[in-house]
Amino acid sequence: MTLFLAALACLSPQEKLGLQDRWFYFPFDLREEKHVAKFEGLAARAQRAGYNAVLLEDPCFGKLPLMGEGYFRNVERVKEIAAKHGLSIVPALFQVGHSENLLAQDPNLAEGLPVQNALFVVKDGTARLVADPAVELSPRPAWKDDLVSDDLLVRDPRGAFARATWRTPVQPYRQYHVSAKLRVKAFDGLPRIVIMGGGRMLNYDLPKVAPNQDWTEIHAVFNSLGAKDVRVILGSWTGETGEYQWKEPKIEEVGLLNVLRRPGAPLAVKTEAGFQLEEGRHFDRVSDPRLGTAAKIGGFEEWHPPPPIRTSMPDGSRLRVSYFHPLTFPDAGQMAICFNEPKTMDLLRDQAKRIHGLFKPKAFFMSFDEIRVLNWDESCRVKNLDAGPLVAAAARECLRVLRDVDPRAEIYVWNDMFDPYHNAHDDYCLVRGNLAGSWEGLDKDVIIANWYFDRREENLAFFSGRGHRTLIAGYYDKMPERATLWLDAAAKSKGVTGIMYTSWFDRFDDLERWAELVDKRK
Repeated sequence: MTLFLAALACLSPQEKLGLQDRWFYFPFDLREEKHVAKFEGLAARAQRAGYNAVLLEDPCFGKLPLMGEGYFRNVERVKEIAAKHGLSIVPALFQVGHSENLLAQDPNLAEGLPVQNALFVVKDGTARLVADPAVELSPRPAWKDDLVSDDLLVRDPRGAFARATWRTPVQPYRQYHVSAKLRVKAFDGLPRIVIMGGGRMLNYDLPKVAPNQDWTEIHAVFNSLGAKDVRVILGSWTGETGEYQWKEPKIEEVGLLNVLRRPGAPLAVKTEAGFQLEEGRHFDRVSDPRLGTAAKIGGFEEWHPPPPIRTSMPDGSRLRVSYFHPLTFPDAGQMAICFNEPKTMDLLRDQAKRIHGLFKPKAFFMSFDEIRVLNWDESCRVKNLDAGPLVAAAARECLRVLRDVDPRAEIYVWNDMFDPYHNAHDDYCLVRGNLAGSWEGLDKDVIIANWYFDRREENLAFFSGRGHRTLIAGYYDKMPERATLWLDAAAKSKGVTGIMYTSWFDRFDDLERWAELVDKRK
């Protein structure tokens, strides 16, 4: 043994690199038979290529109490297929960034942005929002790129920016809706509406735009947060050929759109004199009947007509309404859940028990990633912590939950929300505060799944220095040769236990090629 250890010490970092784990990522809805069939084909290929585990992420994992017998039969079939092909199943759970599946059980648990003292005026038993102050966009933009004509037409931008910009005052902490009509002819980019204010981007969701479409209304919703004026930008940032044209851009203040109703996101209605009105006495219960009901994943629509307030207050009464609302992001309407709401932790505990009962896995994978809204509602602010310590506290609680369920199971987590070179910093999306220090919530037994290629050397060294093992999560649907670059960086660090073929867009053409490159590099 002494001779063996001495020989090992003489090896170069490259020669020391060993990868015991070879995974692939399979994020599919197992309600659909075609996805079970797809897994069967991939499992056979993966076995031949030397893979030994699959990271299984199913949107239904967040709503297991709502699933029927057919779904669980498909899960059992997937387990049989994995066992047949020598693949361990590592289930993903605790989706606190991409939380649409968990929110199917209660959409009111979404992270909320604050609206403060919006003006509603009563007429005929109904209080509706009145813009305070009035907002509008001028007939002509304040500024535009040269590629944009006076009638807002863009042709063949060839990769150049093509934007028109309006500037308008707004009231801080209010909810606004921007719309414009868009016509597209053979355009290969994405025209969209972007709102900037207070030094940050205020909306993120992407419109559905066809390469060819007649005049169609496009929508964007935002919260002004602390901004007193905003820039409304209509245009494209990429695109080569074809054309598109805008017309009739508008802005309006709106109220109670996707209003949240939970203890940590309270609704307050008062008169302008400050008298607090009681729900159920002075006005009917307020809710948005379309919250969480849309057919798309997660059920959240960026825009629909908001609800009014039914009230017994006399005509002309001026009410000030404060509430919280979520905001949708790309990826089929991504929405974060508020992990500081007690009911959320109840859902996560239940999810952990159900996932363990289904799979009895040797490892769990926590999907803490891309938490794009945080620390605005009272559930968060009552803790009086910055964003990083909030995430750290939630991570510690989730680790306790998993270890109570199975103290022997390994625990993995995506790197980005705990990585100072990725998302764990100040000014991340619509997070209030600084995410630095979130990594303090992870003890050294947690294994980091690192997917940030651009800063791979820095973040591999960062987590290694904190005593963590690392699983490389690479590929992302392009350039399988990057496997070699990942492993070059890993050779300069410690604790890399494996590598995962990670497709975001259902591309498995390079599954074998990725494995070959890993084999050669090892």
